[in-house]
Amino acid sequence: MKKHIVASLFTLICLSLLLSALLASNVAFADDKKQDAILLTIFLKHDQSKTLAEINQHLDKTGFWKKFPPEGTEVVSWYIMMGIGQVITLRVPPDKLRAVNLAIEQNAWGAFRTEFYPTYDYMPIWQKERQK
Repeated sequence: MKKHIVASLFTLICLSLLLSALLASNVAFADDKKQDAILLTIFLKHDQSKTLAEINQHLDKTGFWKKFPPEGTEVVSWYIMMGIGQVITLRVPPDKLRAVNLAIEQNAWGAFRTEFYPTYDYMPIWQKERQK
């Protein structure tokens, strides 16, 4: 349990540093309207000690489907990765990051183990480089 807490704190610190660096950088987004947002990839890893019915029961009980994603965020993609769980990418304004975290903590924990990865849209940069 102690190792899990230390690992979680380390991950939180690393993600905070990555988020700060991402927000400070001049990353070009495909749509200027979305410049004030980051992409956040979330892994919801299935708790394999539970059946799918138990996982869904937990999500229904906590209201996950109504509370996630929080208002003001946008689902960019949502995939099922067999053997892993769900992989969700959200477009998140920086001031909504806490709301995303709380929505996961309050509604998904107990059904999933979670991992968060701040990302950015590299496609426009790649396309620009290809044209050179």
